[in-house]
Amino acid sequence: MNEHSLPGFADVLAAAARIASHATVTPVLRSRELDGLAGASLHFKGEHLQRGGAFKFRGACNAVWSLDAEQAQRGVVTHSSGNHGAALALAARSRGIPCHVVVPEGAVATKLANIVRNGATLWRCAPNQAAREVECARVQRETGATLVHPYADAKVIAGQGTAALELVRQAGATLDVLVVPVGGGGLAAGTLLALQQLLPDCALVLAEPAGAADTARSLAAGERLLDFVPDTVCDGLRGALGAPNFELLNQRAEVITVDDVDTVTAMRRVWQVMKQVVEPSSAITLAAVLAQPERFAGRNVGLIFSGGNVDLDALPWGKE
Repeated sequence: MNEHSLPGFADVLAAAARIASHATVTPVLRSRELDGLAGASLHFKGEHLQRGGAFKFRGACNAVWSLDAEQAQRGVVTHSSGNHGAALALAARSRGIPCHVVVPEGAVATKLANIVRNGATLWRCAPNQAAREVECARVQRETGATLVHPYADAKVIAGQGTAALELVRQAGATLDVLVVPVGGGGLAAGTLLALQQLLPDCALVLAEPAGAADTARSLAAGERLLDFVPDTVCDGLRGALGAPNFELLNQRAEVITVDDVDTVTAMRRVWQVMKQVVEPSSAITLAAVLAQPERFAGRNVGLIFSGGNVDLDALPWGKE
C-alpha cells in the first residue's frame, strides 16, 4: 500500500499492530441519562482521551512508523487546523524525527500550543484550503520531508480505523449503527473499513456541520462537490472530503447534517452529564443522534468522541 492507494481491512489490522506500543486503548463510556434522553443504548468511544487529545494520533503514528529509515531522517510535513498537526508532531517525536506543520491563521490556540509543545516547526498561511496546500508543498520541497496528509493518506485512513476496531471489540453488544464526525473523511473511511469486515450489518452514519456539508452534498450527488466556504464552530470538520475518502464512502454511508446550535447544546450536555471535556467536533455525534431520535430509538449505537482539545478561554456558550 502507498499513500495514493485505497487501504483495506488488512491495513487496519496492520496499523493496530504497528501503533500498539504507542497509542492508548481508549475507554468506552456510558451514560444512563443520555441513554434515556436518546431512547437508545449509547456507547461513546473516548478518543478525546487519546494521546494528543484526539483520534488523529492513530493515523499519524501509523504513517510515521511506516516510513523507512531514509524517509524518516528527512522528517514529515502536513497542513492542519490543529489536531492532526499535534498528532503528527507527537508521532514524529516518538521516532525522533523532524516535523513541519502548516497552520491557518485563526486556528484554535490550544491546538497550536499542542503542536509546539510536541516539538514541531510551525508555518503560517491564509485560512483557506488552497493556501494550506501551497505552503505545505513549498515546505516539502525545501525540506525533503514526507507529506502525511491529514485525511487522504492511506496509512492515515488505516490508522484511524483502529478506533472502530477497538470499539467493536469493547462494546460488548452488537452495534446496530456507528456515528462518527466527518470533515476530510479519514476517520469515516477508516471506520467503514473496520465495520465492513467486523459488523457488515452495522450502519455507518456521518455527522456533519450544516455549515460545512460538502460530504452530504457529495454523497447525494455521487461526485465530490467542493465549492464551499466552511462556516461552523466545529473547527476540526472544516476540511473538504478527500478523494480516496469519497471513493470508500460513496453509497456506503449516510449523513446527518447538524446545526451548530445543536452541536453546542450537545457539547454542554456531555460536559455536564458525563463530566467529559470534548470539543464541538466530538459532540456533533451526540447532536446527530438527538436530532433524529426515531432513527436510533431502541438501538445499540456507537459514537466516537473524536477529540477534546478545547480553547478554554473561548468556550462556545460564552459568559452566561
